[in-house]
Amino acid sequence: MLLEKNVGGPPVVLAVEGVRKKIGRKWIIDNVTFDVKEGEIFGFLGPNGAGKTTTIRMLVDLIRPTEGTITVCGYNVNKHPEQALQFVGSIVENPEVYTYLTGWENLQHFARMQPGVDKARIAEVVDIVRLDQRIHDKVSTYSLGMRQRLGIAQALLGRPRLLILDEPTNGLDPKGIKELREFVRKLAGEGMAVFVSSHLLSEIQLLCDRVAIISRGKVLAVGGVNDLVARNSPYVLWELEPHSQAEALLGMHHGISVLPPDEVTLDDAVTAGMGPNSIVTVMEETLIPEVVSLMVGAGVTVRAVHKINPTLEQLFLKLTEGETID
Repeated sequence: MLLEKNVGGPPVVLAVEGVRKKIGRKWIIDNVTFDVKEGEIFGFLGPNGAGKTTTIRMLVDLIRPTEGTITVCGYNVNKHPEQALQFVGSIVENPEVYTYLTGWENLQHFARMQPGVDKARIAEVVDIVRLDQRIHDKVSTYSLGMRQRLGIAQALLGRPRLLILDEPTNGLDPKGIKELREFVRKLAGEGMAVFVSSHLLSEIQLLCDRVAIISRGKVLAVGGVNDLVARNSPYVLWELEPHSQAEALLGMHHGISVLPPDEVTLDDAVTAGMGPNSIVTVMEETLIPEVVSLMVGAGVTVRAVHKINPTLEQLFLKLTEGETID
């Protein structure tokens, strides 16, 4: 497993240590360990059946782990759930709202379940999620993005220190996703720890400070997004003619590795633009001018050259051996 170095920093709000979950004779979660710190956005990624939903349900005490501990602000979630969960706001799967009520009436309903949440706090969270113009309209008239924001307002009522969002971008259009990203960053900037589970890898790379990648119930990597991505080599993609001559020239260069197609892990957006004779190499960017001159001197036509920076999707596919993500 790839692990980051522990260098201190902000206090840990959520700590998951050696958590295992057994159903029947099968361990569906096996030794999951990570933490989420104050003021950071933490992404949780995994393919179908990896154990993301099961882990999230254990975080909020909907199911109990077989082994290991989960603590929030120092309180054990299983031994002291009331103390621990007072610091947690969450949306697990879809926001639970009453569409026949107004947004304000929904928040009033949920506020009655939590001590110390008054009218002023409801108005405060409405302002935080920027629903003040529509809060007195019926939820049945809300867009999906507005319902998502209302769900987050509900999660914020109790002034949590940890916000858990399970697939918060589901069904949102690009504008809604951008607004959600800005909103989550604002919360983290004010000191809240935010835990996000999502299948949108490019969005996670833009949004999160750190991530954990889980597959088959085990965490494969935990670390800063930039640090993890940097462990992958950048690719340089060539469009050259004639193809066979160009490939031979690249293969003879001591500073270049030509990769067979079945060894290349690229994002779908990149592969969609590749021609049938594209050549993928691993090489230093500084060698590109030299190689272009070499090709031109040898009579090879250089149609295009692209540097492909490493991405979180590339790392994810490499670690999970190409499994799909839910």
